[in-house]
Amino acid sequence: MTQYLVVSAIAGEARYVPDGVPVVVTGVGKTAAAVAVSRALAERDTTDLVVLNVGTTGALRDGLSGLFLPSKVINHDVNADAVRAIGLDPQDELPIEGGDGTVLASGDVFVADPVVRARLAERAQLVDMEAYGVVYACRAYGVPVRVVKHVSDSADEAALDWPALVDASAKVLGEWVSENVR
Repeated sequence: MTQYLVVSAIAGEARYVPDGVPVVVTGVGKTAAAVAVSRALAERDTTDLVVLNVGTTGALRDGLSGLFLPSKVINHDVNADAVRAIGLDPQDELPIEGGDGTVLASGDVFVADPVVRARLAERAQLVDMEAYGVVYACRAYGVPVRVVKHVSDSADEAALDWPALVDASAKVLGEWVSENVR
């Protein structure tokens, strides 16, 4: 029987996850996410476990709204070309099984600058700060992961209102978990 572990950056994003579904709050950023998920996976039996990274996301392209299940996460703030140039694999793009075809740029930059948004929109539709770390850790442990993101803002100046927008996204995310975790 499949067991689920919900992972969110902040408690507010997981506020409406149904009782009985375990939740790990990672803190903000890829490193915090990778460490928290690694710790959680090391402390439990991962047989039949699926990690669900649920949280908010910024839309990098106009008109995007709603719920997304990305198929790929990219580490947008690593200098991947330079790492490749010295003969190493930066693993800057990670596939996610069961996605909807969208690409999520993940990095330690809170995107509210239109220039950064436009640059990232060339490679992705969405942006967050934790999914890459979550997916990376799950891959290291051989645990399946799904990323479920709800658009909270447009990754522009309005993103600075993010704290006030989290609850609306959390309700949608909680409904998705209720409907899809059995």
